[in-house]
Amino acid sequence: MNRTNVGANLPALRSHNTALVLDLLRTAGGDGISRLELAERTGLTPQAVSKITGRLREEGLAAEAGRRASTGGKPRTVLRLVPEAGHAIGVHLDRDELRAVLVDLDGAVVGERCLPMDLGAGAEAVVEGVARAAEGLAASVASVLGVGVALPGPLDHVRGVLHRVTGFPEWDGFPLRDALAARLGLPVVVDKDTNAAALGLAVADEGASFAYLHLGTGLGAGLVIGGVVHRGARTGAGEFGHQVVQLDGPVCGCGNRGCIEALCLGAVGRGDVAEAARVLGVGAANLVGLLDIDLVLLGGRTVASAPEEFVDGVRAVLRERARGEEAVPVRIAPGGVRGVAEGAAQSLLAPLFGRADG
Repeated sequence: MNRTNVGANLPALRSHNTALVLDLLRTAGGDGISRLELAERTGLTPQAVSKITGRLREEGLAAEAGRRASTGGKPRTVLRLVPEAGHAIGVHLDRDELRAVLVDLDGAVVGERCLPMDLGAGAEAVVEGVARAAEGLAASVASVLGVGVALPGPLDHVRGVLHRVTGFPEWDGFPLRDALAARLGLPVVVDKDTNAAALGLAVADEGASFAYLHLGTGLGAGLVIGGVVHRGARTGAGEFGHQVVQLDGPVCGCGNRGCIEALCLGAVGRGDVAEAARVLGVGAANLVGLLDIDLVLLGGRTVASAPEEFVDGVRAVLRERARGEEAVPVRIAPGGVRGVAEGAAQSLLAPLFGRADG
């Protein structure tokens, strides 16, 4: 499968000035935006804007959205983004299931697949499962820019190589990005599930400084600081679930004792959601105190099973730790169970709009 010859010249589109124009076209929505407005907001000359928009129209990425009255002279033509001109596939590869979405240039989901998938079934089986899901979604459209895959870490985001995924040490060193790219004939980006979700939330303007805490089959965090996803020097930031909070606690899948992940999942397994939320709140409070973030967003399948209880429990701990100051707000992240997969798709789309890091 090789569907990159879709009319959109990706290297050209990724130029800084083109990205500025595309982003303004996207945010303008169906109402569109005039070339004069594009020039004013980007700081580009009208000639440069005309050249860029002309190329975007030739590529089918921009189209006329009608005319708008001007203060003098003839009415101005307004342009809009053509969402269906390009698509990206986002895959959330969890420990026990695969969820894949097909999104258009606006980020709207236009196709979805969800199926059981055992991360421990071996590299060959997992790569084939991801490839088939992607091919099934891509068959419905003519334009696929690439595939973003998000899964539990730790991993090397830059090289697309997995490390010792908690509970699945056999993945250590596997070049998932290159293996999938060779199988699909498409660009592939690999990231941690929490970072992918955080990118999607940042692109959706959820805030410039927040933590996304994901509690599903594991526990991790995606951090956005100064509007940018914080991955760390070795792309290992956000291993939130493996901070030790109880020295003599239960053994965690990572080999340590008393990790927040082990305590949270243990409480969930006993049916004690209140205790799980309290433990999650302790970890959230540590993060708020360390990074001075503005917002805590909660997501993941386990949180989705009892959203109010988790929000209330985490909020109570943050208020207790605030010491008289206003507590950092806590709420459920938008996107639901598709949030990670949609964020993975944004790893392909965001660079086109100059928002690669959120």
